[in-house]
Amino acid sequence: MFTTTGSRGLYKAPLSKGLLLILNGLTVMLTLLPQYQEMFVYNLQAVIQQHQVWRLLCGRLVCLDVKDSFCSSLLIYNFRIFERRFGTKKFASFLLGTWCLSALMDSLLAQAFEYLFDYEVEELPAGLLAPVFSLFVPFYQSIPSMPVTQILGHINITNKSLVYIVGLQLLTSSPFMWLLALSGLISGGLYYSNVLWLQKILFVPAWVAFIGRYILEPLFSSSQPNNETPVGMGATLDIQRQQRMDLLDQQMLLAQYNEARRNTRPQPRAGLLQWTRLFPSLRQRGQNRPPVQAEAQTQPSSQPPLLDNSPVAEEQVARLVEMGFSRIDALEALRASNNDINMATNFLLQH
Repeated sequence: MFTTTGSRGLYKAPLSKGLLLILNGLTVMLTLLPQYQEMFVYNLQAVIQQHQVWRLLCGRLVCLDVKDSFCSSLLIYNFRIFERRFGTKKFASFLLGTWCLSALMDSLLAQAFEYLFDYEVEELPAGLLAPVFSLFVPFYQSIPSMPVTQILGHINITNKSLVYIVGLQLLTSSPFMWLLALSGLISGGLYYSNVLWLQKILFVPAWVAFIGRYILEPLFSSSQPNNETPVGMGATLDIQRQQRMDLLDQQMLLAQYNEARRNTRPQPRAGLLQWTRLFPSLRQRGQNRPPVQAEAQTQPSSQPPLLDNSPVAEEQVARLVEMGFSRIDALEALRASNNDINMATNFLLQH
């Protein structure tokens, strides 16, 4: 699901799987063969002064530090949700565009640092680090933050906290990692906001996508996982209870949706989904039903239940619209789920 980062494995994420396997395999190979590591050092001065452009390709793909490779792999695994949400071609275009932009930003930031502090930046950490940091831009703007638990009574832990912690660990792993992080964030912001139509300039060509689809994708594709959600043995009771509730919610929504499609005819309503028949029990869960609602249920079943007319926060509507849903469906989903953006987002993505 798009609102969480730890579900469904690498299903429908062949590019992420290929990056994890190939780049980590090269890192292990270079660890065992240290005599070849010099070819993959990201020597910025050699690129600028000696015009060794090939170092950009070698030095900005494979990590020489195992810790950097591990942290960047965790981030790529979590950011695979963008490949499933937008498609492999668009995800690859984002990585390619930010890779090219960050290569320029690296040199500009290094020269600015040398001008301000009179210190020459010779080498930078090697690996696909700047594009990985650039993915924090859509992660921050597109993924809703949902509280999971609290520590020390007032510090909220959300579904995005672990990703930020891993990014912070990667940021503090090397002295000049901050330069790559800043380069990646700037590049990601420019490409994500489509400044100067960068998305139409830096993208994966159609013939490359064709080759990848029919040659590389079958090699790295993953089978569809089981629909059942396993509960970890080391999970706390609260986490187990939340996982069971999420699974029951999904099963209930799917059952209601299928029942509505079988027993009702489509009505000429605005929007794509018949929300009035999907969430009646969800709106009543955990609330004391007033007598007016109890009397309303004694009416003939031919009349569909009315939507909740409670006000909807424009910020939540804007989040759903930014994900690509129509405003009408976003409004109806939030009203039907009592402004629960998690439930609304899950159902919009599933249907």
